[in-house]
Amino acid sequence: MNATLRAEDRLIFALDVDDEDRARALVRRLRPHVGLFKMGLETLMAGGMARVARLAEGHPVFVDAKLHDVPATVARSVRQIVKGPNPVRYITVHNCVREAVEACEGRAAILRVTVLTSIEARDLGGHEALTARVLRRAEEAVRAGAEGVICAPAEVRAVRAALGRDVTVVTPGVRPAWAAVAGDDQARTASPEEAVRAGADRVVVGRPIRDAERPEEAARRIVEALSALGSE
Repeated sequence: MNATLRAEDRLIFALDVDDEDRARALVRRLRPHVGLFKMGLETLMAGGMARVARLAEGHPVFVDAKLHDVPATVARSVRQIVKGPNPVRYITVHNCVREAVEACEGRAAILRVTVLTSIEARDLGGHEALTARVLRRAEEAVRAGAEGVICAPAEVRAVRAALGRDVTVVTPGVRPAWAAVAGDDQARTASPEEAVRAGADRVVVGRPIRDAERPEEAARRIVEALSALGSE
Protein backbone atom coordinates (compact mmCIF):
# COMPACT_ATOMS: atom_id res chain seq x y z
CA MET A 1 0.00 0.00 0.00
CA ASN A 2 1.25 3.47 -0.93
CA ALA A 3 1.18 5.34 2.39
CA THR A 4 1.61 8.71 0.69
CA LEU A 5 -1.77 8.67 -1.08
CA ARG A 6 -4.51 10.85 0.34
CA ALA A 7 -7.73 9.04 1.24
CA GLU A 8 -9.63 10.66 -1.65
CA ASP A 9 -6.89 9.64 -4.07
CA ARG A 10 -7.46 6.02 -3.10
CA LEU A 11 -11.06 6.16 -4.30
CA ILE A 12 -11.72 5.45 -7.98
CA PHE A 13 -15.29 5.95 -9.15
CA ALA A 14 -16.50 3.62 -11.90
CA LEU A 15 -18.44 5.93 -14.20
CA ASP A 16 -20.62 3.22 -15.73
CA VAL A 17 -23.47 5.46 -16.88
CA ASP A 18 -25.04 5.35 -20.33
CA ASP A 19 -26.55 8.86 -20.26
CA GLU A 20 -23.84 11.43 -20.97
CA ASP A 21 -25.58 14.29 -19.19
CA ARG A 22 -25.98 12.21 -16.04
CA ALA A 23 -22.38 11.03 -16.29
CA ARG A 24 -21.12 14.61 -16.60
CA ALA A 25 -23.22 15.67 -13.61
CA LEU A 26 -21.75 12.82 -11.53
CA VAL A 27 -18.21 13.86 -12.45
CA ARG A 28 -18.86 17.43 -11.34
CA ARG A 29 -20.48 16.36 -8.08
CA LEU A 30 -17.84 13.77 -7.22
CA ARG A 31 -14.69 15.58 -8.35
CA PRO A 32 -13.77 16.77 -4.79
CA HIS A 33 -14.13 13.26 -3.36
CA VAL A 34 -12.56 11.03 -6.04
CA GLY A 35 -8.98 10.54 -7.15
CA LEU A 36 -9.76 9.03 -10.55
CA PHE A 37 -12.77 8.39 -12.74
CA LYS A 38 -12.75 4.92 -14.30
CA MET A 39 -14.10 4.85 -17.84
CA GLY A 40 -14.88 1.33 -18.97
CA LEU A 41 -16.09 -0.44 -22.07
CA GLU A 42 -19.58 1.06 -21.87
CA THR A 43 -18.18 4.58 -22.17
CA LEU A 44 -15.64 3.59 -24.82
CA MET A 45 -18.28 1.87 -26.96
CA ALA A 46 -20.59 4.88 -26.64
CA GLY A 47 -18.13 7.43 -27.91
CA GLY A 48 -14.51 6.41 -27.57
CA MET A 49 -11.81 8.61 -26.12
CA ALA A 50 -13.63 11.73 -27.33
CA ARG A 51 -16.43 10.93 -24.92
CA VAL A 52 -13.93 10.17 -22.15
CA ALA A 53 -12.41 13.63 -22.63
CA ARG A 54 -15.81 15.35 -22.62
CA LEU A 55 -16.82 13.65 -19.39
CA ALA A 56 -13.54 14.02 -17.53
CA GLU A 57 -13.08 17.73 -18.31
CA GLY A 58 -9.35 17.52 -17.60
CA HIS A 59 -9.59 15.28 -14.51
CA PRO A 60 -7.22 12.28 -14.59
CA VAL A 61 -8.89 9.10 -15.80
CA PHE A 62 -8.45 5.36 -15.56
CA VAL A 63 -9.26 3.81 -18.94
CA ASP A 64 -10.49 0.32 -18.13
CA ALA A 65 -10.17 -1.00 -21.67
CA LYS A 66 -9.33 -4.58 -20.62
CA LEU A 67 -7.45 -5.07 -23.89
CA HIS A 68 -7.05 -8.69 -24.94
CA ASP A 69 -5.84 -9.19 -28.49
CA VAL A 70 -2.77 -9.84 -30.60
CA PRO A 71 0.28 -7.69 -29.70
CA ALA A 72 0.05 -5.28 -32.62
CA THR A 73 -3.62 -4.54 -31.98
CA VAL A 74 -3.07 -4.01 -28.25
CA ALA A 75 -0.17 -1.63 -28.95
CA ARG A 76 -2.12 0.39 -31.54
CA SER A 77 -5.11 0.61 -29.21
CA VAL A 78 -2.95 1.90 -26.36
CA ARG A 79 -1.49 4.58 -28.65
CA GLN A 80 -5.00 5.74 -29.48
CA ILE A 81 -5.87 5.97 -25.79
CA VAL A 82 -2.85 8.04 -24.76
CA LYS A 83 -2.74 10.46 -27.70
CA GLY A 84 -5.74 12.52 -26.57
CA PRO A 85 -5.73 15.70 -24.47
CA ASN A 86 -7.04 14.17 -21.26
CA PRO A 87 -4.51 12.84 -18.71
CA VAL A 88 -4.70 9.04 -18.55
CA ARG A 89 -3.33 7.55 -15.33
CA TYR A 90 -3.99 3.86 -15.95
CA ILE A 91 -4.95 1.54 -18.79
CA THR A 92 -5.92 -2.09 -18.22
CA VAL A 93 -4.94 -5.06 -20.35
CA HIS A 94 -5.41 -8.81 -20.12
CA ASN A 95 -2.37 -9.70 -22.20
CA CYS A 96 0.52 -8.25 -24.24
CA VAL A 97 1.72 -6.25 -21.26
CA ARG A 98 5.16 -5.45 -22.65
CA GLU A 99 3.75 -4.18 -25.93
CA ALA A 100 1.21 -2.05 -24.07
CA VAL A 101 3.89 -0.54 -21.82
CA GLU A 102 6.07 0.34 -24.79
CA ALA A 103 3.12 1.88 -26.64
CA CYS A 104 2.37 4.17 -23.68
CA GLU A 105 5.75 5.89 -24.05
CA GLY A 106 5.52 6.98 -20.43
CA ARG A 107 2.19 8.81 -20.83
CA ALA A 108 0.19 6.29 -18.77
CA ALA A 109 0.75 3.21 -16.64
CA ILE A 110 -0.38 -0.30 -17.50
CA LEU A 111 -2.27 -2.46 -15.02
CA ARG A 112 -2.87 -6.11 -15.80
CA VAL A 113 -6.21 -7.69 -14.97
CA THR A 114 -5.50 -10.94 -13.15
CA VAL A 115 -8.83 -12.73 -12.52
CA LEU A 116 -12.14 -10.88 -12.86
CA THR A 117 -13.94 -10.28 -9.57
CA SER A 118 -17.12 -11.84 -10.94
CA ILE A 119 -15.47 -15.29 -11.01
CA GLU A 120 -16.12 -17.60 -8.07
CA ALA A 121 -13.15 -19.42 -6.56
CA ARG A 122 -14.89 -22.75 -7.14
CA ASP A 123 -14.97 -22.02 -10.88
CA LEU A 124 -11.16 -22.23 -10.94
CA GLY A 125 -10.68 -25.17 -8.59
CA GLY A 126 -10.90 -23.35 -5.25
CA HIS A 127 -9.28 -20.38 -3.54
CA GLU A 128 -5.76 -21.79 -3.59
CA ALA A 129 -5.85 -22.44 -7.34
CA LEU A 130 -7.39 -19.06 -8.05
CA THR A 131 -4.78 -17.25 -5.94
CA ALA A 132 -1.99 -19.15 -7.70
CA ARG A 133 -3.35 -17.98 -11.06
CA VAL A 134 -3.54 -14.37 -9.84
CA LEU A 135 0.04 -14.50 -8.58
CA ARG A 136 1.36 -16.03 -11.79
CA ARG A 137 -0.28 -13.35 -13.90
CA ALA A 138 0.80 -10.59 -11.52
CA GLU A 139 4.42 -11.72 -11.57
CA GLU A 140 4.38 -11.98 -15.38
CA ALA A 141 2.93 -8.46 -15.59
CA VAL A 142 5.58 -6.88 -13.39
CA ARG A 143 8.38 -8.63 -15.28
CA ALA A 144 6.92 -7.19 -18.48
CA GLY A 145 6.97 -3.64 -17.11
CA ALA A 146 3.45 -3.12 -15.76
CA GLU A 147 3.13 -0.68 -12.87
CA GLY A 148 0.74 -3.04 -11.16
CA VAL A 149 -2.27 -5.27 -11.26
CA ILE A 150 -6.00 -5.48 -10.78
CA CYS A 151 -7.08 -8.12 -8.30
CA ALA A 152 -9.96 -8.85 -5.95
CA PRO A 153 -9.64 -8.01 -2.24
CA ALA A 154 -9.22 -11.69 -1.40
CA GLU A 155 -5.89 -11.87 -3.26
CA VAL A 156 -4.34 -8.55 -2.21
CA ARG A 157 -2.32 -9.91 0.72
CA ALA A 158 -0.86 -12.69 -1.40
CA VAL A 159 0.08 -10.26 -4.18
CA ARG A 160 1.76 -7.94 -1.67
CA ALA A 161 3.68 -10.80 -0.08
CA ALA A 162 4.93 -11.98 -3.46
CA LEU A 163 5.66 -8.66 -5.15
CA GLY A 164 6.39 -6.19 -2.36
CA ARG A 165 5.40 -2.59 -1.74
CA ASP A 166 6.44 -0.99 -5.02
CA VAL A 167 3.76 -2.67 -7.15
CA THR A 168 0.47 -0.80 -7.53
CA VAL A 169 -2.55 -2.86 -6.53
CA VAL A 170 -5.98 -1.65 -7.59
CA THR A 171 -8.97 -3.49 -6.21
CA PRO A 172 -12.47 -3.62 -7.73
CA GLY A 173 -15.36 -5.56 -6.25
CA VAL A 174 -15.45 -3.13 -3.33
CA ARG A 175 -18.68 -2.79 -1.39
CA PRO A 176 -19.13 -0.55 1.66
CA ALA A 177 -20.84 -2.36 4.54
CA TRP A 178 -23.74 0.10 4.38
CA ALA A 179 -24.41 -0.37 0.66
CA ALA A 180 -26.74 -2.97 -0.85
CA VAL A 181 -26.30 -3.68 -4.56
CA ALA A 182 -29.29 -5.31 -6.21
CA GLY A 183 -28.40 -8.20 -8.51
CA ASP A 184 -24.71 -7.86 -7.66
CA ASP A 185 -22.50 -9.74 -10.14
CA GLN A 186 -19.34 -9.39 -8.07
CA ALA A 187 -18.27 -12.60 -6.32
CA ARG A 188 -15.08 -11.78 -4.38
CA THR A 189 -15.81 -8.56 -2.53
CA ALA A 190 -14.78 -6.62 0.57
CA SER A 191 -15.31 -3.21 2.12
CA PRO A 192 -13.01 -0.31 1.16
CA GLU A 193 -11.38 -0.45 4.59
CA GLU A 194 -10.76 -4.20 4.35
CA ALA A 195 -9.21 -3.85 0.90
CA VAL A 196 -6.84 -1.06 1.96
CA ARG A 197 -5.90 -2.82 5.19
CA ALA A 198 -4.98 -5.85 3.08
CA GLY A 199 -2.62 -3.66 1.04
CA ALA A 200 -4.62 -2.18 -1.84
CA ASP A 201 -3.41 1.22 -3.05
CA ARG A 202 -6.70 2.20 -4.65
CA VAL A 203 -10.25 0.84 -4.57
CA VAL A 204 -12.84 0.96 -7.34
CA VAL A 205 -16.41 1.69 -6.30
CA GLY A 206 -19.26 2.08 -8.77
CA ARG A 207 -22.85 1.20 -7.97
CA PRO A 208 -22.78 1.98 -4.22
CA ILE A 209 -21.95 5.57 -5.17
CA ARG A 210 -23.74 5.87 -8.49
CA ASP A 211 -27.06 4.51 -7.21
CA ALA A 212 -27.02 6.36 -3.88
CA GLU A 213 -29.63 9.06 -3.29
CA ARG A 214 -26.74 11.50 -2.78
CA PRO A 215 -23.68 10.14 -4.60
CA GLU A 216 -21.33 12.77 -3.19
CA GLU A 217 -22.36 11.82 0.36
CA ALA A 218 -21.69 8.13 -0.38
CA ALA A 219 -18.24 8.99 -1.75
CA ARG A 220 -17.51 11.23 1.23
CA ARG A 221 -18.38 8.41 3.64
CA ILE A 222 -15.94 6.09 1.90
CA VAL A 223 -13.18 8.70 1.95
CA GLU A 224 -13.76 9.36 5.66
CA ALA A 225 -13.55 5.63 6.41
CA LEU A 226 -10.28 5.36 4.47
CA SER A 227 -8.90 8.46 6.12
CA ALA A 228 -9.60 6.96 9.56
CA LEU A 229 -7.28 4.05 8.72
CA GLY A 230 -4.35 6.40 9.09
CA SER A 231 -4.97 6.68 12.83
CA GLU A 232 -5.12 2.94 13.44
